[in-house]
Amino acid sequence: MTSPARTAAGSSAAGEPEPNRWKALSVCLTAGFMTLLDVSIVNVALPSIAQELDASASALQWIVSGYALTFGLVLVSAGRLGDARGRRTLFIAGVLVFTLASLAAGLAQSAAWLVVARLVQGVGGGIINPQVSGLIQQLFQGAERGRAFGRLGATIGVSTAIGPVLGGGILAVVGPEHGWRWVFLVNLPVGVLAILLSLRYLAPRRDKEPARDLDAVGAVLLGAGVVGVLWPLVSEQWEPVDAALLVAGLVLLAVFVLWERRVDARGGTPMVRLSLFRVPGYAPGALLALAYFSGFTGIFFVLTLYLQDQLGYTPLQAGLAITPFALGSAVTAAIGGRVVSTRGRTVVVTGLVLVIAGLVLTDVLLDAAGGRSVTGWWTAAPLLLAGLGSGLVIAPNQTLALEHVPVDQAGAAGGVLQTGQRLGSAVGIAVVGALYFAGTASGDGTAGVTHGLAATIALLAVALVIGVVDLVRRRHAGRPTGGLAEPHHGR
Repeated sequence: MTSPARTAAGSSAAGEPEPNRWKALSVCLTAGFMTLLDVSIVNVALPSIAQELDASASALQWIVSGYALTFGLVLVSAGRLGDARGRRTLFIAGVLVFTLASLAAGLAQSAAWLVVARLVQGVGGGIINPQVSGLIQQLFQGAERGRAFGRLGATIGVSTAIGPVLGGGILAVVGPEHGWRWVFLVNLPVGVLAILLSLRYLAPRRDKEPARDLDAVGAVLLGAGVVGVLWPLVSEQWEPVDAALLVAGLVLLAVFVLWERRVDARGGTPMVRLSLFRVPGYAPGALLALAYFSGFTGIFFVLTLYLQDQLGYTPLQAGLAITPFALGSAVTAAIGGRVVSTRGRTVVVTGLVLVIAGLVLTDVLLDAAGGRSVTGWWTAAPLLLAGLGSGLVIAPNQTLALEHVPVDQAGAAGGVLQTGQRLGSAVGIAVVGALYFAGTASGDGTAGVTHGLAATIALLAVALVIGVVDLVRRRHAGRPTGGLAEPHHGR
């Protein structure tokens, strides 16, 4: 008996779930882990890169920030293109670009070569990630979708926190002279395997939208606006040109909104349907993600710098010191994905309270330790608590934000969410980093890290306020705070 034909939604013609959906998810998460890991794993290799390639401070800044810049640049456009032309095709293309760029980075003979490779790597990562969230929307329904997003949340949390550990381990094993190259080359077997398995487990889309329906003008406006906003945030020093770029970026984003309204009013297909922000749960979920990632990313930034620069920890030791956060996040992300279907926004609010409580305790203990070598041991328990909370925030919030989004807009919607996360990360690092360096410049490293953590706590408090307001609004509107609805498949 032949199996029923598969539809674009990833289900059989009879409405049965895609039998390979969990294997497909594993392939997607493997590639997503690889791209998110490269956000932080390179940080511990910067001293070796500077020495071996004679890289300037500006080049090192671009090796880190250029990746984030191009990553954020293509997220929404890639998500929309995946919705229109097939997520499997875009996923494979993104993995191929990322893998080849990783090879180029590992073989770099100059700082300029490495910068270009990192820019291309960022493009590959930006193509891959909206396909992952879009495929989860496509392949899973109801409570299963929450569990799938739970695995995605664990991937995000672990990849962000474990990067310094893996990078430090590679440098310790291979040595600083060539270890930085293997930080990039380790992606090659992962990328090749992901491509081969995606060809087997991801179903191709057959009903593709015509190319003329794609909003090229909207893509250019959005891309230019994102670059204008991100560029000043990832710059090492604030210059007058950065202020001009920021203003220009904000203006272009405003023009983008007006253009999308015009395309929609004329019956066209915009890059992002602005009606998405009227979908229940989407706007507060996007705002909460932006605020949360502003604080979330800053945690690892200031702690890694403090432990290495002020306390003399090796890259591996510094990575191990923040591993409790990653472990806690991995544990509760899976739990959060299961309970969000019944507890809803309450899960996110509870997680935010735990993250803030853990960081407040971390801040107190850092001050009490006074720069002693035992600092990493003292902060292990509160970082574990913060990690347990984080696992209840990222995946459940993404699940709730995308709960009512039509499947044929899932890629673009996920791209908008992740663009907000990248913008939030850039804002957080800029703010937290400025406070940290201001403190260390006065000769008091402990003051620098405690000021930086205070800023992350304030940013996370903003996320908590957004979550509480949405929770109260849901209750006043008579909508349940939990329970995932069945997905919409229309526009």
